[in-house]
Amino acid sequence: MRTSSKAMPIVREVHQARWNEPVVMEMGVPGRRGAVYSAPEAVVEKAVGKAADLVPAAMRRKNRPALPEMTEPDVLRHYLHLSQMVHGMMGVNLFGTCTMKYNPRISTHLTLRPELATVHPYQPEETLQGLLEIVHRFDVILRDLSGMDQFVFQAAGGAGAAYTHACITRGYFQARGELAQRNEIISTIQTHPCNQATAATAGFNVITLPLEENGYPSIEALKGALSNRTAALMVNNPDDMGVYNPQIKDWVKLVKKAGALAFYDHANFNGVMSKIRARELGFDACMFMLHKTFGGPKGGGGPAVGAYGCSAELAPFLPKPIVQHDAKTGRYRLDADRKLSVGKVREYFGNLQVVFYAYAWARAMGGDGITEASDLAVLANNYMEKKLLAIPGVVKSQPKMTMHRMEMTRYGLGPLKEDTGIGIVEVGARMTDYGVDSPWLSHEPWVVPEPFTPEPGELWSKEDIDYWIAALAKVCEEARTNPDLVRTAPHNAAIHAINGARLDDPAWWATTWRAHKRKQAPAPRASGKAAASR
Repeated sequence: MRTSSKAMPIVREVHQARWNEPVVMEMGVPGRRGAVYSAPEAVVEKAVGKAADLVPAAMRRKNRPALPEMTEPDVLRHYLHLSQMVHGMMGVNLFGTCTMKYNPRISTHLTLRPELATVHPYQPEETLQGLLEIVHRFDVILRDLSGMDQFVFQAAGGAGAAYTHACITRGYFQARGELAQRNEIISTIQTHPCNQATAATAGFNVITLPLEENGYPSIEALKGALSNRTAALMVNNPDDMGVYNPQIKDWVKLVKKAGALAFYDHANFNGVMSKIRARELGFDACMFMLHKTFGGPKGGGGPAVGAYGCSAELAPFLPKPIVQHDAKTGRYRLDADRKLSVGKVREYFGNLQVVFYAYAWARAMGGDGITEASDLAVLANNYMEKKLLAIPGVVKSQPKMTMHRMEMTRYGLGPLKEDTGIGIVEVGARMTDYGVDSPWLSHEPWVVPEPFTPEPGELWSKEDIDYWIAALAKVCEEARTNPDLVRTAPHNAAIHAINGARLDDPAWWATTWRAHKRKQAPAPRASGKAAASR
């Protein structure tokens, strides 16, 4: 939708498709089939034996699985309905702090090829040469962007990469005989909480520094936290407020002087791509979120990948196996013979299909494209900020700081909530009625009242950003003129507002069909004296 720079976009209501669709386990009719397979040929059965005999007796089912019996059209129609309800809401999504960039369709197509989709990590290395080459090449790309000496891709997302560093910190100081003494990790309140959480999970005590006037903790506060007990600093920069700590080199020098390690959480790398290199700032290790920066898909603990890179000094402790390239033969191998390795932080060697997505994105962008994307991300963020702050009820985190922010900034609807009783949760739900995905709030703790953290990155056009802002402005106006309309939103979604009272009750929810049937089965009716006594 084209608009002039002065005109406000027309905000249009959008109604999602809605099917009163049962879950697939409630569908089907006995005897229906999507495919019918013939019995195995006699020569095949003679060679390999009966199929049932190939499954160990202890693993065989006693009864047939309770699966729905459906034809192929039944299945296609069911999942088409679900996709219409879900993907019908693919609107403008300025999803900050855990942004997922657009996943190019060509990468999706290529990752579905059997060379990627059907590989098994226990295949012989000679059958994985192409895939291992891509892993190695992407490793080299990330070394160029960070200055680190080795990357691994085993971790499932950013939190997994942070945990990788916590484990490596433990292994490093254990090898030096200092682990009993160095049991503290320092972070800040605006560092992604996975850093503190994973440090605690790895057995460290955590010191969290508060923000001060300039938007980041002071050097004095850092000095007060450092001691001979410090094992590492884990920090992201810029943070989710869009603030870059200009004293970060001095921070790292102090941490290294104390004998500790410095870890750079590069979750907010979009705005500084090609501008800084973690190793040149003095950091020992860093991580990248491939979904947030490099165009890979995301899923908590699933298809996401957290790329973890470190210095040569820490490389011996990396999770194994490591992809190695033999320059003499041109071959690639998986090095699992690493005595100091912390082992594995998850199964096998990671979601390499996602690494392929990221590799394809980086190669398509090239160095100049990555630099341009970084510039666009910062430009779009500051363009958006000027328009957002013109909306009554919207404030910026640390409003006294007037300098430009980086590629993401946290805002708040605290004044709107005070005036109308309507907060960001209700506003976000109402925005979906206008074809805009509900905005991301923030990580806990909420240091900004009623927070939201939009991030345009380099993808979204000026028209898209203008429309998103116009939708927010309209809903904020509705909160003042018709608060019940906003409070009861969404009205045009496939599923309207739900009652979340039971979401934390394990007696109610279930993650499998069997558990659902067991938990939702009607209670047996009482009889006789038992019934009379109720």
